[in-house]
Amino acid sequence: MTARKTFTPPPAGSRLLMSGNEAVARAVWDAGVRVAAAYPGTPSTEILENIARYPDLYSEWSVNEKVSLEVAIGASITGARSFCAMKHVGLNVASDALMTLTLTGVVGGLVIAVADDVGFSSSQNEQDSRFWGRFAHLPIIEPADSQEAYDMTLAAFDLSERFNAPVILRLTTRICHVKCLVAVGERIVKRAANGFIKNPARWVMVPANAQKRVPEMFAREKALAEESETTPLTRLESGSDKRVGFVTSGPAYMHVRETFPNTPVLKLGLSYPVPINRVREFAAQVDTLVVVEETEQLLETEIRAAGITTRGKDLLPAVGELPPRILRKHLATLFPELQYAAEELAPAALPVFPRPPTMCAACPHLGVYYTLSQLKNITISGDIGCYTLGAGHPWNALDTTICMGASLSMALGMDKGRGPDDEKKKIVAVIGDSTFMHMGMQGLLDIAYNRGNVTVLLLDNRTVGMTGGQDNPASGRDIHGAEAPRIDFAKVVESLGIAPEHIRVVDPYLLPVLFKTLREEIKYDGPSVIITDRPCVLIEDYKKLPAYEVIESDCTGCGNCVDVGCPAIHVTRREKAVKPSGKEVELAFVRIETTACTGCGLCLQPCAPDAIKEAKPKAVPVEFV
Repeated sequence: MTARKTFTPPPAGSRLLMSGNEAVARAVWDAGVRVAAAYPGTPSTEILENIARYPDLYSEWSVNEKVSLEVAIGASITGARSFCAMKHVGLNVASDALMTLTLTGVVGGLVIAVADDVGFSSSQNEQDSRFWGRFAHLPIIEPADSQEAYDMTLAAFDLSERFNAPVILRLTTRICHVKCLVAVGERIVKRAANGFIKNPARWVMVPANAQKRVPEMFAREKALAEESETTPLTRLESGSDKRVGFVTSGPAYMHVRETFPNTPVLKLGLSYPVPINRVREFAAQVDTLVVVEETEQLLETEIRAAGITTRGKDLLPAVGELPPRILRKHLATLFPELQYAAEELAPAALPVFPRPPTMCAACPHLGVYYTLSQLKNITISGDIGCYTLGAGHPWNALDTTICMGASLSMALGMDKGRGPDDEKKKIVAVIGDSTFMHMGMQGLLDIAYNRGNVTVLLLDNRTVGMTGGQDNPASGRDIHGAEAPRIDFAKVVESLGIAPEHIRVVDPYLLPVLFKTLREEIKYDGPSVIITDRPCVLIEDYKKLPAYEVIESDCTGCGNCVDVGCPAIHVTRREKAVKPSGKEVELAFVRIETTACTGCGLCLQPCAPDAIKEAKPKAVPVEFV
């Protein structure tokens, strides 16, 4: 396997069209970072993907966010600048390390980029990561566009080293993925000369040592509060219309500026600690103070607690983004001239044909969910990944999805908590390879140790499919594409306590084998694991086969192939028919989009009339001139 090559970074002074993620990556390189780590998760994924292209620094995909932060901490205490990135729910996983790191502090600058998914574009919740600044007594920096993402990342490393504290760089989907021109500067390499210096009182956080560092943490927070009052990261923008003044941060600032160009704005770049004195002075200059923040009312609460009268979430929604149409609608009472405009700007319903998300053509998970949908009297505990789509049509084959790794632990709880009415139900847990390594192994160990009656489907498609096909220990490649050790799931599962005779490795394209294996293992009164082993169709490991087509004259409309759920299969017409028993049924006649078909053969197996055949090459007419 040939490793991916790094590229030559554009020189200082270049103006580049960059997303926020790309801008952060460039700033990480320009800041002289030595170690960068992350676990992929939308909307933060592209940060490390871009960092990995730069020379002269170490980067890795870690198995989860906690590990990525711990790698960054290890580098920092040697004096190297370090960086880690994650989506908002990832900081929950990393918080165990974070809440002690706030006591130890750092040596080399350490920045944690956390990307909040405001608007639920690809996440199971919409938590506001600014809470971690208050909880961990750490500074929060919030850029509003790609240029600020670059500039503020550089500033975050300086702030981190001046205050010996990690800095949280709070991004959102809007910042991560929207592009604008970014002016980049010179790369500066900074490193403490002495490397790691032993100091158990600081680095060994037993209770006696940790207690002594609490006063230092609060003293640092007080000093940061003083910094927030003077920092150039926060700025006051004057305006002629002083009826309302806005306090805001991050992308909400861009929405406010676009919607109300003539109003004064206090834009917080360093949004925690809150510069209360600056807010108080600003409030005295306007008739009404309004806090605009995505999503929770953190700023508003602290400003109110300081005795400053303000409006905020009594006017604005606490869910989703706050684009101009939302601001105009909800703030019309403060701007009478907007009353009519707010009604006009209400978006009209568009006659768009519904296109629910589905799995790819030939996805190795299709056969798994088709098989599960055919089984009766089972409860299916699901997890986070592409395979979460198994909850949708036509499979309807997931009953729960909570968080990474929860499928296994919840399945054990279902088994132990079931009542008399559920005793005959079989419990199946579904988890992907990357999720299993991220947070699933502990759950399987718990199932084995506590003798849970659970059948686990471990879906190994050799990639982190949901976030774009990143490599992981199951792919046999590292972040640069170089060869790396590939995990043997069967050995790992056995080492966690599953009996070898109940560890089955199957081809998910062989439906009869998969169905038979699943039926056998759910009958077993104990823990078992079925590993499916086919690569994701979107990675280089997948080898496309000749496409299939439907022989129209042979198709009886049974519709069995439709139930597989492959998006390459299209229903061309439906008809009503009456069986000899008198029961009315609906027939579905289909065709296969041969340009999308990859020849996996899943649809052949349930086809009752054997009407699906390998597509014949179509002759292309040639015109002679």
